[in-house]
Amino acid sequence: MRPIAAFLASLWIALLFAQVARADQPAIPVFWDARERLAKPDLTGVKRLRFLTTTDFPPFNFLDGSGRLTGFHVDLARAICTELEILDKCQIQALPWRELDAALAAKEGEAIIAGISVTAQTRDRYGFSRAYLQFPARFAARSASPIAEPLYTTSAGKRIGVVAGSAHERMLRDYFPEVKAVTYARQDWVFDDLKAGKIDGTFGDGMRLAFWLSGSDSGACCRFAGGPYLAPEYLGTGLAIAAGKDDPALTQMFDYALQQINVKGIFAELYLRYFPVSFF
Repeated sequence: MRPIAAFLASLWIALLFAQVARADQPAIPVFWDARERLAKPDLTGVKRLRFLTTTDFPPFNFLDGSGRLTGFHVDLARAICTELEILDKCQIQALPWRELDAALAAKEGEAIIAGISVTAQTRDRYGFSRAYLQFPARFAARSASPIAEPLYTTSAGKRIGVVAGSAHERMLRDYFPEVKAVTYARQDWVFDDLKAGKIDGTFGDGMRLAFWLSGSDSGACCRFAGGPYLAPEYLGTGLAIAAGKDDPALTQMFDYALQQINVKGIFAELYLRYFPVSFF
């Protein structure tokens, strides 16, 4: 996730749902089954829980106008500690991204909550909780465009802009061979041509599209078309909390807390606080 940090900073200075939101409500992603029974962990041996994060990944973790560490990850960590009833034992420390791995290895923290994607490479270094957030691919089109669900019938022959060499280009070509993929070296060039009507739509990261659609740069030209597409084989399995590989009890503790936060609606509140324009 680090490559998109600069983009997020500039903005901030098939479907996975357990329920269908009303048209006038933002869609809330649900990644947990409320019927699943996870054992409540025994926390009697927990003396402290230190989360490591960064300050340069808004809206996930950043410094606000008063210099206070804030963001989705910060509030999520606090919600986890509150759910586990160990808030008084929790700390959140910010470090440069390049120092996180060494700090965890040196036992200067128990977990990293900083946008680490779960990959084969990171699994060699960390133990992970289950994913707490995933990033779907989405189509966007001009507001008056007929492109809508089902996209298989409304996008045939359409010129769809996509960043060249990206996972979204591969996904577009494999999932929607009937469209004409128009490739660009830069995402802002895709947005410019979509806004100018030079292409029929674009396909890309849903979160990035949500920020652009709701921002002033789009000039309210466009909208999401169709629903979100989750494809782990192209887009990865999302974000998870990283801990030492030698501490599986800690990741199980996170899983329990994350499920409870979702079931109780706390995750939905946090999601809408930082992503008022849902990318799902």
